[in-house]
Amino acid sequence: MRKGFTKGLFALMLSMVLILAGCGTKQEPKEAVQSAATQAAEMTSYEMTSKVKIDNLSFSSAENSDDMAMIMSMLKDAELTVDGVFQNDPMQAEFTLGIAIKGDMEMTYNIPMVVTTEKVYVKVPNIPMLPMPETLIGKYIELDMKKLAEEEGVEWNPEAMDVAKSQALTNEISEAVLAEYDQETYFKNLEADAVTLPEDVDAKQIVQFAITNDNVKEAITVLVNNALPKVLDIISKDEYKEMLQLTDEDIAEAKEALTATDQSQMAADLEELKNYLTINTFNINTAINKDNIPAYQEAIVDIVINDPDTKEVINLALTGTNHYSKINETPEFVIGIPAGDDVVTMEEFEEILNESYYSY
Repeated sequence: MRKGFTKGLFALMLSMVLILAGCGTKQEPKEAVQSAATQAAEMTSYEMTSKVKIDNLSFSSAENSDDMAMIMSMLKDAELTVDGVFQNDPMQAEFTLGIAIKGDMEMTYNIPMVVTTEKVYVKVPNIPMLPMPETLIGKYIELDMKKLAEEEGVEWNPEAMDVAKSQALTNEISEAVLAEYDQETYFKNLEADAVTLPEDVDAKQIVQFAITNDNVKEAITVLVNNALPKVLDIISKDEYKEMLQLTDEDIAEAKEALTATDQSQMAADLEELKNYLTINTFNINTAINKDNIPAYQEAIVDIVINDPDTKEVINLALTGTNHYSKINETPEFVIGIPAGDDVVTMEEFEEILNESYYSY
């Protein structure tokens, strides 16, 4: 079994619980989220705008360190954005990753990327702190995933980039996980004016999924004892197992690890949460449009971690949003598929870099 598989799987599933929880006549809140998650998996094309902003990040130890204080100042109000266009058949997507640092050292960088069924193209950015040869700036590095797999001596698995199958997997997992969480405890409807929506989002229902100091212990217990075993059953299906490149041994070991969980120790560890974790806000709000699609989501997080041993106090507050538009319409690709002089292969990229470094 690959190192860290079980730990990584747990982290992935917890993230999916939180994200998917945000996914006519109003339905019951939990039912609405489940239905919207199913509908979202059937989108054939869309434009997407996502953003994560760090509203606050502080360490008590930074008060005694000028370097740490400077880093905290840089990260406050920092933003990570992803703007993109996607279509399912034939699979093509283009995204621009944006990184914006505020404060005295304000800087903004954008990195465009294009993805097809077998290749990924990444544009070489012009970043002063990461100098590149002039001949590479603005070029797209072509990553041939099939060729890279062959060079590494592993079998190329085209299903690894099968977006339709990934959507089906996400749908099954969301249905299984959300089914385990109690509606009265975690879900509720919000009024229309409770969330500021993009102009093009006409929400028929807004649902909030919330984790609080009162239910965080139960939420983690439900995840480990109820939801994760069902998730492992889903990914053990042949079509998903091949896509994720997992073996029967991987899944068997993950199931064994879950079964071996010491319930009394886990309960004791969770009981200690109240000593070092304070949740001021942990909400995921989802706006569901008339087509029953989660067209807009926002996550609002504000927590305090207090380590009783080191006396370190960490404050973290962030806001994340995701907005789908032009759903199932003919996509408008701005970049297209890079070709000709705009492209350098991985071999050419490495050769130019080596020549540049040797010239110094």
